[in-house]
Amino acid sequence: MSSDNIQGLETLETWKKARAFSLVVYKEVLPQLPADEKWHLNQQIRRSAQSVPANLAEGHGRFYYQDNVRFCYIARGSLTETYTHLLLARDLGYISSGLFDRLKSQIEELIRIINGYIAYLKRSKRGEKEPGANYAVRDESSEYLTEDI
Repeated sequence: MSSDNIQGLETLETWKKARAFSLVVYKEVLPQLPADEKWHLNQQIRRSAQSVPANLAEGHGRFYYQDNVRFCYIARGSLTETYTHLLLARDLGYISSGLFDRLKSQIEELIRIINGYIAYLKRSKRGEKEPGANYAVRDESSEYLTEDI
C-alpha cells in the first residue's frame, strides 16, 4: 500500500467518523456491560463496531470503485448491526438512554455520510479502466414479499 493511499484514507471523512464512533463504543459502552456479557453481547458490539471503519478502509484500498462500493455496503450493514446490539444493551439497562440516543445520532449521521460516499464513488467511477473493470456488480431490484402469520 502506498503512503498516498494511507494519507488518502486518513483524510476520508467517512472513515474518520466511523473510527471515532468505534472509539466511543469501546470507551463508553463496553466498560458498562456486565462481566457475564463478556463473550456474548460485548463481543458482538466490539466486532460490528470495528467492522465499520475496517470495511471502509478495505474498500478505500481497492483500485476499482465497485469493490469500494461493495465494502461500503458491508460497513453500512455492520453499522446497522451495531445499532441493534446497542438497542438491546439499552433495553437490558446496560447503557443509559442518553448514551444510546447520542450513539443513535452518530449512527444516523454515519449512514448519511456512507450513502453520500457511495453516491460519490458511483459518479466518479475511480478505477474504471483497471483490469477486471468489465466485471460488474449489479443490484437487481426485486419485490420483497411478506406473509401475514
